[in-house]
Amino acid sequence: MLENDEARPFDPFDRFAQVKESQGKSLEQLLDDFARLRRENLAALQALNLQPEDLKRRGKHSALGVVTLSELLATWTVQDLTHAHQLSRVMAHPYCDEVGPWGAYLGVLKCTGHSAP
Repeated sequence: MLENDEARPFDPFDRFAQVKESQGKSLEQLLDDFARLRRENLAALQALNLQPEDLKRRGKHSALGVVTLSELLATWTVQDLTHAHQLSRVMAHPYCDEVGPWGAYLGVLKCTGHSAP
């Protein structure tokens, strides 16, 4: 996006590549890989020394059309939050019955949509 603007669309993204990549790895290995990749990616992002005008740069996504760097970075943030949300739902699920009538007020037990069981 920083190099090509809208001239070259984003490379296709394989949503299921991580399934193949993670086969045979322990949870500890997967967490270590995640931590390492996160450090490397954040360091690379910081090294770009992005300025406010850079966030307005535009690129072309094959399915979404023209997007800005600001939108892409915000999407990465929300994607992480989505995973945290999914984890909280999975962790809360065993308590559905145990919370009794308070379940009516506990949104994490009611959430439906993309991460519904």
